[in-house]
Amino acid sequence: MKLDQPRLSLYSVLVRSDGSSVSAFLRISGCILFVKMAKKEEYGVEAIRVLKGLEPVKQRPGMYTLTDNPLHIIQEVIDNASDEVLAGYGKRISVEVAADGSVTVEDDGRGIPTGMHPEEHAPVLEIVFTRLHAGGKFAKADGSGPYTFAGGLHGVGVSVTNALSKHLVVTVWRDGQEATMGFRDGFVSEPLEIKKSARPKSRTGTRVTVWPDPKYFDSPVIPEPALIRLLRSKAVLLPGCEVDYVNKMTGTEAHWKYSGGLKEYLLSEIKGESLIEPFEASGFADEDSENFSPGEGASWVVVWTAEGPLTRESYVNLIPTPQGGTHEAGLKDGLFQAVRAFMDAHGLQPKGVKILAEDVFSRVNFVLSTKSLDPQFQGQTKEKLTSRDAVKLVGGFVRPQFEFWLNDHADEGKKLVEHIISQAQARQRQAAKYERRRASTVAVLPGKLTDCESSDITRNELFIVEGDSAGGSAKQGRDKEFQAVLPLRGKILNTWEVEGGELFRSDTIHDIALAIGVDPHHRDGEPDLKGLRYGKICILSDADVDGSHIQVLLLTLFLKHFPKLIELGHVYVAMPPLFRVDAPKKGRKPDRKIYCLDERELSRTLESLKKEGFTEEQLSISRFKGLGEMKAEQLAETTLAPDTRKLLPVAFGSISEADTRTVMQTLMGERQVTGRRLWMEAYGDRAELDV
Repeated sequence: MKLDQPRLSLYSVLVRSDGSSVSAFLRISGCILFVKMAKKEEYGVEAIRVLKGLEPVKQRPGMYTLTDNPLHIIQEVIDNASDEVLAGYGKRISVEVAADGSVTVEDDGRGIPTGMHPEEHAPVLEIVFTRLHAGGKFAKADGSGPYTFAGGLHGVGVSVTNALSKHLVVTVWRDGQEATMGFRDGFVSEPLEIKKSARPKSRTGTRVTVWPDPKYFDSPVIPEPALIRLLRSKAVLLPGCEVDYVNKMTGTEAHWKYSGGLKEYLLSEIKGESLIEPFEASGFADEDSENFSPGEGASWVVVWTAEGPLTRESYVNLIPTPQGGTHEAGLKDGLFQAVRAFMDAHGLQPKGVKILAEDVFSRVNFVLSTKSLDPQFQGQTKEKLTSRDAVKLVGGFVRPQFEFWLNDHADEGKKLVEHIISQAQARQRQAAKYERRRASTVAVLPGKLTDCESSDITRNELFIVEGDSAGGSAKQGRDKEFQAVLPLRGKILNTWEVEGGELFRSDTIHDIALAIGVDPHHRDGEPDLKGLRYGKICILSDADVDGSHIQVLLLTLFLKHFPKLIELGHVYVAMPPLFRVDAPKKGRKPDRKIYCLDERELSRTLESLKKEGFTEEQLSISRFKGLGEMKAEQLAETTLAPDTRKLLPVAFGSISEADTRTVMQTLMGERQVTGRRLWMEAYGDRAELDV
């Protein structure tokens, strides 16, 4: 089962940085007065700190980068070099890992400007490497600025690299000069030095040497296979660009320069024979495009294989997106729509078999490279694209071209259709194993449940929704074929210390158990899951404190009484937005409705829009007080539709199951006052209490 997003640790729900879930637990504990009164004398004006410079990164590095190892902070430097090549100003990138663990990245681009900033009155090199939200990639909304297409969004990348490094040295060759500057622990240690360059004036570029600080990472070692794969992909996506790699610690040397493009790369990666000829194409907006700026679009190559592991890689402005996103959704939809049109045109639709997008996409190998003027990613690590217009951007180019290709290669197309039909039949046979007698189940299903039509639990989804009003919007916005909705009657009980038949004294819990088709069970038991009716059980609550309270109570219920569902990956948390920003048409960008999960994302969005040239008067901000306020189409687009929603699978993450249960016992147990007090002293500052 493909996950919509990285797995959400149960423990992380308890201490989520936005404070909402923490406040929910504080409400449960009944110790709000203690939180308000504890250490009252110590809480004065001096307790309020303002983190300056790179301190936010050092305090919470996980908010800005991946902390498994230093690869991502090196990738930020490599991405800057790639952006120069993408902009047409470079043809070479070299990466060297030295024996002392330092990493040097050099390019032959224009070189970072080395003069004094006219407003900040500091060297530009110092600003780029020591200040968050500083860079040359903001002015892209209308195609202007030094970079038309780039992965940089917030001007955070190399400043994060510097913040998490013991030492960093940057050298720039520009305008016939050589400029050097050094940093230690994020601060300037070697002031800017400019001298005449020994290189010819035409030979420009930037070299950055980084010594990552191991204290910020689980492992100080950069995984070489991942680094090699990253560098190789840059060579593939930048035709004609030479990429060199030397690792003096392992003795590895490599050189890449591709002329065959995406097709050559994918065919070298896939395992097994292709069913039909590879489909390689591209599409980009031109001056006549109404919805997209010139140059926006995608290149792709697609290969179907009958068996074996799949190779699937996607990129946005050369930034790898290993978790996919809306551009992959556009590719999927475009392929599906083209196949369906081909089948209709040639009368290939078999009776009794319904072809779904999953049947077309299940055995696809692909490399997708998307260019977007203003891409929106999930988090600073940019592992997933969330720009909703990317679905239309990519799908709009893929469908007509693949449809034309299928009709032009009719024999190949019919062979592909046969394969897709066999996939659909296999899916239906699998679904038949879970087919329930509808006549016998309908009578016992809870009355407020609005069920779906399908009996295929690999597709079926149940949304447990807070309140009848939200349930009404969810019912209208859902896909009735595979999405069911169960509205809750208010908040459920804290079930952590409730056992056996006591559970069903609550009508709400009784309805949940009936709806999912699984009886409560112990973690060491062997529950009967034959009656499971939904592959995904999604908790959908308001994006506020009360909503977090309900979310935590439901997670408690599933952890304690339905642990097998969590273990098998059936439980999810839906993430509805709290804000919507309406931005009017600007240049070639149409009217936009941008949804934000929380105030932090809202702040980032407003900052980005202001850099595009919007004023506060031009922007309209709406706050959703609850799911019931959202129109059905809004709820569908943001929370229900698989291609555009944010859905977090729940699992045990870095915190073990045993430790998670210990924390839950502390927070949810009736006789854990002392433990809760200590926990609140440690984490209560993260909560926003509305008492």
